[in-house]
Amino acid sequence: MTSPSENGGKSSLDLSVTFAGIQLKNPIIAASGTFGYGVEFEDVVHLDKLGGFVVKGLSREPMIGNPPPRLWETAAGMLNAIGLQNIGASAFLAEKLPKLQQIKNIVVFANVFGYTRDDYERTIELLNDGEGIAAYELNVSCPNTTEGGLQFGSDPRSLDEVVTAAKRAARRPLIVKLSPNVTSIAQMAHVAQEAGADAISLINTFVAMAIDADTRKPRIANVTAGLSGPAIKPIALRMVYDAAHAVNIPVIGMGGISTAADVAEFMLAGATAVQIGTASYWDPCATEKIVDELHRWCQDRGITKLANLTGGMILE
Repeated sequence: MTSPSENGGKSSLDLSVTFAGIQLKNPIIAASGTFGYGVEFEDVVHLDKLGGFVVKGLSREPMIGNPPPRLWETAAGMLNAIGLQNIGASAFLAEKLPKLQQIKNIVVFANVFGYTRDDYERTIELLNDGEGIAAYELNVSCPNTTEGGLQFGSDPRSLDEVVTAAKRAARRPLIVKLSPNVTSIAQMAHVAQEAGADAISLINTFVAMAIDADTRKPRIANVTAGLSGPAIKPIALRMVYDAAHAVNIPVIGMGGISTAADVAEFMLAGATAVQIGTASYWDPCATEKIVDELHRWCQDRGITKLANLTGGMILE
C-alpha cells in the first residue's frame, strides 16, 4: 500500500479504476435489478458520484415478472424472485435512455438476458442503437428453454455458445455475469473468457427458499428464489478469488457488500470494481454513502491509488 510520504506528502486520492477500456471515477457500481433504470434514483442519489450503474435486466420483449410475494427478508440477507420484470429493450431506448443521456458524468451498463441464444443476440442488436451505453452485462442465470430449462451459466457448452453469440452481436464491451450455482466457478470464468468476454462479474444470487411454518406455505410465490446480502459475502469473496486466478480479464465482484472495508476485501481478492445490490434495499443512498466512506477509509490508511489494491492479498 502507498503511504502519504511515498506520494511526496500530498493528500491526493485516486479512486479511479479501468476495465475493458472503460474508466470509472471509483469502483462502486449499482447492481442490476436493485437500481431500477437509474432515473428512479436521481432524486435520492447523486448518480454522478458513482462509478456507474447497471440498469434492470432487459429482454427483447417486455416481461411482467413473477406473481407476488416476490421478496422476503432473511436473517442476513434477502430472497427475491422478481422474475426479470422489465419494459423491454425497445421501450428502454425510447423512454429511459434519453433521460439518462441528460445526466452528465455517468456510466451506464445494460444488463441483458434471454431464454435462447437468439434472444440474447436480438436484444443486444436492439441496444446497439442506443447512445450512452458503456457495455453490456450478460445475465447467464436464465433457463435455456431450448435445452430443457438448464441454466446457461451452469453448463460450460451452453455458456460458451451464448457468450460467443452475444460477443458476435455486441458493438460494445461484454461483461458476463456468472452464477454461483456451479461446481467450479473457475471453470465457468475460463469458459466465458475463451468465448470472448471482455470482463466477468460475479456472483449472481444463490438458489434458496423460505417456508412459513404456521401456514406451511412458501414465503415466495415462485417457491425458490435468489439469496443475496451479507449472508453470501464470504462465499462470494472466495468465488471472486477463484475466478480472478483463473482468467486474465477483469473481474467485477459482488455479493453482500455494504461497507468500504467490504469493497477493499473484494479488490484484494482480485476484483477491479464491485457492485452494490441488496444494500440499496435497506438504504437507497447506500451506494453514494459507500463512495464517501471509501474516501475516508483510504485516507485513514494512507492509500493514494485504490486500484493498487486489486489482487493485493498477502499470503504468508
